[in-house]
Amino acid sequence: MIKYNLKCKNNHEFESWFSNSLEFDKLKKKSLLECIYCSSKKISKSIMSPRIAGKKIDHENLNNKYLREIQNEKKNLIKIRNYIEKNFEYVGKDFSKKVRDIFYDKKNKKTIYGTTTLKERKELAEEGIELLSVPWIDKEN
Repeated sequence: MIKYNLKCKNNHEFESWFSNSLEFDKLKKKSLLECIYCSSKKISKSIMSPRIAGKKIDHENLNNKYLREIQNEKKNLIKIRNYIEKNFEYVGKDFSKKVRDIFYDKKNKKTIYGTTTLKERKELAEEGIELLSVPWIDKEN
């Protein structure tokens, strides 16, 4: 259901409910709309303001919730970083070379981490070497 403010050619204003937004147009086209004051058939929609029902948004609580979520995500990323640093060998910029050595030597089960350029990542992907990128969160900040 939708409510419209209506106005006749004599400037009488009144409200009416319609089953949907197209219903007004259908009834107007068939001349089935009529002013409740003067019975004029020349009816148009007048300016109306929508009514919105809902809960009042508590922006302060919403912001606090958002900040807590970000802090939780940061804590989780720091846990991941700590795990990687504890259990993987850091190879720095030699990552592409070292990961190839491990990939092609099927007996080598070494776990490493380091850095690559976008070009190196593309080359490794073309060779079928899949990498996982982890956002490296600064522990101090």
